Amino acid sequence: MEPRPGPKAAALRLGWLALLLLWISALSYSFSSPASLPPSPVPRVRTSYNLGRTFLGLDKCNACIGTSICKKFFKEEIRFDNTRASHLGLPPGDLPSYSANYSDDSKTWRPVEILRLASKYQNEISDRRICVSASAPKTCSIERVLRKTGRFQKWLQAKRLTPDLVQGLPSPFLRCPSQRLLDRVVRRYAEVADAGSIFMDHFTDRDKLRLLYTLSVNAHPILLQIFPGAEGWPLPKYLGSCGRFLVSTSTRPLQEFYGAPPDQAADLAYQLLGVLESLRSNDLNYFFYFTHVDAGMFGIFNNGHLFIRDARALGVIDKQEGSQVATRAGEDQDIFSCLVSGCQAQLPSCNMVPEKQSLVLVCQQLLPRLLQGRFPSPVQEEIDTALAQCGEEASPDPEVLGAATRLKDILRPLRTCDPRFAYRYPDCKYNDKF
Repeated sequence: MEPRPGPKAAALRLGWLALLLLWISALSYSFSSPASLPPSPVPRVRTSYNLGRTFLGLDKCNACIGTSICKKFFKEEIRFDNTRASHLGLPPGDLPSYSANYSDDSKTWRPVEILRLASKYQNEISDRRICVSASAPKTCSIERVLRKTGRFQKWLQAKRLTPDLVQGLPSPFLRCPSQRLLDRVVRRYAEVADAGSIFMDHFTDRDKLRLLYTLSVNAHPILLQIFPGAEGWPLPKYLGSCGRFLVSTSTRPLQEFYGAPPDQAADLAYQLLGVLESLRSNDLNYFFYFTHVDAGMFGIFNNGHLFIRDARALGVIDKQEGSQVATRAGEDQDIFSCLVSGCQAQLPSCNMVPEKQSLVLVCQQLLPRLLQGRFPSPVQEEIDTALAQCGEEASPDPEVLGAATRLKDILRPLRTCDPRFAYRYPDCKYNDKF
């Protein structure tokens, strides 16, 4: 017969039994019916957060633009236009840009535009190309593959962004790079702290990959940062980025003004010619040119001011230093050369871009939609003649530039001075310059 436990052992058993009963009671309470408990908001918030990360492309960082404005998205200080937003506050996922509202204090709001670095389809294709380049499955760690490339390994060792590091990238912006231009990129790159130096000592590995990825896919956000509107450049303000989206001040695309009253059409055409003039000739001695144009590339602010809305097709040639990269076809192509273009990008030689190029494109494709059939005779005939001469591709540069000057002279008196043109009103009442 077993000996009976002593008093201490019995007390210990009773204590353990009491603890077991308490644990069972707590467990049964935690699994009680949902009706008896207040609903927890955590799963819904987490689901919304995860969906937002995926929508913005944060799950693909550091193959992204950056994260400088992400906090404003998740603090709901940037809100998509409610007419397009889902019940989670996210709009349809396949549009190139979105209207939104931005606030610094959650009280006053202003319109902004949220733009994709590339279309959803292009992102999917480029991500697949990255995996294929490493003989990986359809899905892979994009960042890991990009980090192992020879180009990025050179970037990791570099103290300064030099022309050889960007050679072979498909952007027109980098077709003819000078050291002065690349120093400007590093010095004004807004996605890092302590910007201001031409050296990349303050760049982390992550910062370098984000900059390289952005330059490879679409240089538009970089152009907004290094040639800011606050300094007189015809570009909207860069507010920041999150994942594969950037946020800038809001504009309405030019095509929305094709039916504008004649005085407004004359004003927009006059501004557009002025923008092209500033791109050809400016204090910094950079020559900007478009490889192609469409009406969505130009936008108009609420005050009537016309700006470049999409700069991805904008090339830059440094007239002061010239291009400092050798012309070697195909030698420097790698996965970064093919993310969006599929290695098929054909860009002109740096010394083969004529001054008239942007003017010819605009006079052929955009200005006729604004100006033809809008004015009484004989003004309309004068406009049509100048337009035809301005868009003549076979004419030498001086003839095309002269036709553009004549067209501006015709348009100037057709512009009216009233509050609709707030960017130059009331100055236009006192000064013919405006």
